[in-house]
Amino acid sequence: MSNSSSITEFLLLAFADTRELQLLHFWLLLGIYLAALLGNGLIITTVACDHHLHTPMYFFLLNLSLLDLGSISTTLPKAMANSFWDTRSISYQGCVAQLSFFFFFVSAEFFFFVVLITAEYCLLTIMAYDRYVAICKPLHYGTLLGSRACVHMAAAAWGTGFLSSVLHTANTFSLPPCQGNALDQFFCEIPQILKLACSDTYLKEICLLVVSACLFFGCFVFIMLSYVQIFRAVLRTPSEQGQHKAFSTCLPHLAVVSLFVSTAIFAYLKPLSISSPSLDLVVAVLYSVVPPAVNPLIYSMRNKELKDALKKLFEHRLFLCH
Repeated sequence: MSNSSSITEFLLLAFADTRELQLLHFWLLLGIYLAALLGNGLIITTVACDHHLHTPMYFFLLNLSLLDLGSISTTLPKAMANSFWDTRSISYQGCVAQLSFFFFFVSAEFFFFVVLITAEYCLLTIMAYDRYVAICKPLHYGTLLGSRACVHMAAAAWGTGFLSSVLHTANTFSLPPCQGNALDQFFCEIPQILKLACSDTYLKEICLLVVSACLFFGCFVFIMLSYVQIFRAVLRTPSEQGQHKAFSTCLPHLAVVSLFVSTAIFAYLKPLSISSPSLDLVVAVLYSVVPPAVNPLIYSMRNKELKDALKKLFEHRLFLCH
């Protein structure tokens, strides 16, 4: 029987068996990763450089882009390296780092995962409150969401993610693995690591995941209640243009939240009887890769202020170059 001290590495799930398909997956993942870096990087740069965008909504959007960059940088670089070099291994320390460290590089290929996903969910919840105040209580927007309140809420989100990640990582890796070292996932994911644990020891982490899921569900209920109030306020607006603008602002956010929450909860709480490597892989991609890659497109596609600020930034850079 193996234990945690005898395991020096884990074997991650390969995307394909043939060399040609591995290289195809490498280029596909590289394209997705570069698109996410470019999109989120442009949002961060634009919001930071344009003082007209120094408002609560764009402050939260900047934080979300930072989290998206960290989140996707946790999973894809290692997956790309494994596909390119035709390997499946990740060191034990690297697996722990992928689950535990917050916003710091451990090495060139490891970034923090759980803390960023958890904090991102918290920030999505805060962004729902931001839209509720802006649409339903516009006269109190500056009071309820002043700069100090925004900083406190963002700090609470990052802090919640950090504490959650420390708790889950310490608990997960304290369980002795008894089922080998092969993970049915392309990154170190808690449910896959729990599959390797002894059946009589992993229940405490399952209970912890259930508690976290209840917390997430509370956030989701808060989001839904916020949007009920938003839609009621929007439908009372006589201007069709105002209704269209409000719906175009809120519906993309709601779509991202729904995709993220549904796939993440399914991945972490689904019964083992319906688990399969292909299903787990698809679900993991949907909650860990798709949101960071499409968020910049969703939040900027119909946002005239952000597009105008980005255009102004490029024109300014071109002017300096000439």
